[in-house]
Amino acid sequence: MDQNSKDTGDSQLEENQKVILGIWDNSKKFLHDLLDIREDSDRNETIESVRKDISFQGHNAWILIFSIFVASLGLNVSSTAVVIGAMLISPLMGPIVGMGLGVAINDDRMLRRSLINLGVMVSLSLLAATLYFTLTPISEFTPELEARTAPNVLDVLVAIFGGLALIVAKTKKGTISNAIAGVAIATALMPPLCTAGYGIAEWNLAYFSGAMYLFSINTVFIGLSTYVVCKLLKFPMVKYANQKKRKRISAIATIVGVVVLAPSIYLFYQLYRVQVEKSAINEFMDEYVQYEGVRSTSEYDPKTKKLDVVLFGAPVPDLIIQQWKKKLESYPALSQVTSQFYQGSSAPNLDGNYENIASMQEERIGDIKRLQDQGLQITALQMELAAIKSENRRFESISEEAHLLYPELKTISYAPNVSKSFDNNSMDTVDVFTVTYNDSLMKPLERLTVNSRLKNWLKYRIKSDSVMVQTAQATASGI
Repeated sequence: MDQNSKDTGDSQLEENQKVILGIWDNSKKFLHDLLDIREDSDRNETIESVRKDISFQGHNAWILIFSIFVASLGLNVSSTAVVIGAMLISPLMGPIVGMGLGVAINDDRMLRRSLINLGVMVSLSLLAATLYFTLTPISEFTPELEARTAPNVLDVLVAIFGGLALIVAKTKKGTISNAIAGVAIATALMPPLCTAGYGIAEWNLAYFSGAMYLFSINTVFIGLSTYVVCKLLKFPMVKYANQKKRKRISAIATIVGVVVLAPSIYLFYQLYRVQVEKSAINEFMDEYVQYEGVRSTSEYDPKTKKLDVVLFGAPVPDLIIQQWKKKLESYPALSQVTSQFYQGSSAPNLDGNYENIASMQEERIGDIKRLQDQGLQITALQMELAAIKSENRRFESISEEAHLLYPELKTISYAPNVSKSFDNNSMDTVDVFTVTYNDSLMKPLERLTVNSRLKNWLKYRIKSDSVMVQTAQATASGI
């Protein structure tokens, strides 16, 4: 009984193993049929197709020029749809794919033709873009142009996957169109070339060098994608009758592959690391650098690994800033980053890379100047008002004293009289007092006598020699 049970258990185990192995074999077959492209690849036809697409003459040259004009227009007005339309007709992929394939199969003639035609392609593109941006009345540096002045990891990924899609499409037997994959290639190549033309038209070396650097990186990774796929698919190597030449070409191709591959891996890692750091900084700014009444902006320099944070608005206590710095240090990706926080007028003078911060500083300085000017105006008006009030109080005291000394006075008024002499071109101010009398029948001579005595007293009272006393009815002077 025990033996039968044991035999039954072993039989069941074997059946389970067979089922598992069957599932595994079926899965491998399914994945092989789904993903394997080796059997359905036409290597010789692909090589001939790439050879035909390398040359930039006749129709291809004009198509490239017109597509560059369309892409430049799209970048100029910041229209993504127009740029995509240009990519659909752009024939940029030929020479770059030819370079990767030439290195992969040791075809020195294909490699030379590809390099020459790549130079022609770049020259035509730069000429067309420069011509457009020189003639167009719209010279604004749009966000679409700005995005193509420096490489980032996303651009490299577009170049890699676009290059892989293109060469895989080319190797398939049948009539798969290369246009769709070519759009991915154009995405990585056309906008940088147009931006480089903008840099030439504007005589801006930074724009030109940044865009050409991005174009060069994308070109390398597209060619590298082609090289890797052709090696994996075991494309037939070019045979040379001369054994020494074959070995020499093979050695050169290997050296070129290594020289391109090693820096490319390092560059990809650097771009990836910078992208990770920027993402961590954005997360840090959004999550921690928050304070009521404060607006913050940041600028990060990947070369020096320095983060500048400028705070505008209410003053932030040093204790809070120290807490922010500790939080920044807690990020693994930012362990080597140094930070500096600036508040208000202590913000540094930043160069062209800090345009937003500089603009905010200028606005703040302008506001401060306007407030200072308004403060000076208010102070001047307050001083003038105080002087008027003081003068009024002094006149009130003088008028009461005058009425006690000269009871015959009915009213007395005062006003400074400014006069100019055209003989000697001088200005003079006279304190004019105008009086009226209770007795309207007072004789003129008596009035003159009182006016003269009043004038002498006023000179002594206000400590001034420029005094005039006159009677309101007759404007008689007691000078």
